[in-house]
Amino acid sequence: MKVVKTFILQRKNIAYVVVALLLLLFPFINDSRSMIILFTQVFIFAILAMSYDLLLGFTGIVSFGHAMFFGIGAYTVGIVMKQFEPTVPYFLLAVAITFVITAILSYVVGLLTLRLKSHFYAMLTLAFASLFLVLAEKWRTLTHGNDGFTFRTPEIFRDRLDFYLICLVSMIVVFLLLTRFTNSPAGKVLQAIRENEQRTESLGYSVLQYKIIASVISGVLAGFAGILYSISLRFVNTSVFTMDITLDALLMTIIGGVGTLVGAIIGAGLIEFAHHWLTELAKVHWIFERWLIFFGIIYILAVMFFPRGIVGTLQMMKFKSKKKKTKKVEKQKAAG
Repeated sequence: MKVVKTFILQRKNIAYVVVALLLLLFPFINDSRSMIILFTQVFIFAILAMSYDLLLGFTGIVSFGHAMFFGIGAYTVGIVMKQFEPTVPYFLLAVAITFVITAILSYVVGLLTLRLKSHFYAMLTLAFASLFLVLAEKWRTLTHGNDGFTFRTPEIFRDRLDFYLICLVSMIVVFLLLTRFTNSPAGKVLQAIRENEQRTESLGYSVLQYKIIASVISGVLAGFAGILYSISLRFVNTSVFTMDITLDALLMTIIGGVGTLVGAIIGAGLIEFAHHWLTELAKVHWIFERWLIFFGIIYILAVMFFPRGIVGTLQMMKFKSKKKKTKKVEKQKAAG
């Protein structure tokens, strides 16, 4: 409660609170099933994007294997719900199992790979993710391979409005926790590692230890996003382990603004809405059937006009404006 109160009392966060309230009221104003489902997907991928931003934006770690943790969450909840009764206690069991597996796996992967240079780390994480993809394809008795399987969910998740609110609250809680963490002393160390790893190490900080902490938190949150994604579809297959999931998280982070958690949320919204609109346009005219080309154009334009991402560019403009005003005031004082 103290974290939430402190967050709300900060003047700069009033806009976030207003947006959160609008999103909370949205399904009661607009009961469009398709829009509720779309916004739910945005909230889920915003959690995934924020988890990736903790690695890329705040620690400077590029990972190509983030889908590994996402897929583990998706498959864990699917398997537990299929093997046992689809009740809330078993869902919580699936969440606990996901947290344990992703935490252990991210710790082990981090321990084995984070000593390496960034590009080697990226390639090794991709190799680990590919390993899980192959495992999911071959272990058909458990995963049903590429065909996947459907499963029942607890009753509370079957109503789209209830699930919308659960995903919205989950996104807000993750945002608040990550904001608190990134502003903590540990978060500041991670940002110092991003800026200058050698200097941070020379100051006596265990760089590897802090990187592993970031990796574990990021992996657990990605697993949680995978759980919500699988629940939203009530179906899971090997697509949750593919490179597309990691690339989506990367694009959301870059377009929204690296190192800005709110940017990850905005990026998730833009990409999910772009996916939706371009897919709908493909039904109208054949030219939009190659919607990936248009999506690529949107990405190129976003990078050209917002090189630091949307939020990062706006922050830079605000900083320049503030700096200009300060210089103007100093000149006036000198003239007076």
